[in-house]
Amino acid sequence: MNTDNTHWYETLNDGSQVLMRPMRPGDKDADVDFIRRLSDHSRRMRFLGQIRCLPDEEVRRLTAVEPARGMAIVAINEADNRIVGVSRYSKEADDCCECAVAVADDWQNAGLGSRLMHYLIERARGQGVRKMVSYDLAENARMRSLARFLGFRTRPDPQDPSMVIHELELR
Repeated sequence: MNTDNTHWYETLNDGSQVLMRPMRPGDKDADVDFIRRLSDHSRRMRFLGQIRCLPDEEVRRLTAVEPARGMAIVAINEADNRIVGVSRYSKEADDCCECAVAVADDWQNAGLGSRLMHYLIERARGQGVRKMVSYDLAENARMRSLARFLGFRTRPDPQDPSMVIHELELR
């Protein structure tokens, strides 16, 4: 994996290939399209509720990532130049960050989510982050499986029984 912060290619479990690179502010329209193309279920799992589209301000916040505060990686299918996966983290404190990942429905089960998260974990660790957390719906079986695969510990959210907290110590 070439992780020079410009771009690199990943070959997935099914043999397909994606271009991976950091998200740029110019990706706003492509990110909106990516979110719009997610199934209702996938959008609900990613955004913890039923949404059709995000408000413009939220999209700007997600695509204009400040390097000192976080990182976002996009996976692009070059055949149609569409975003097919996004992972991101944002620092909650100097040594802790919150992460999220979403993969287009037709690209799931090919290893893209784990590849996006592996790079994100490596990047956060390199930025001095000591703990990565993800807040998810307890019913989100795919995230629970991915979190377990990546070594996260999972516990119920003490304030909301419909939620779980996945935590990964990075040091």
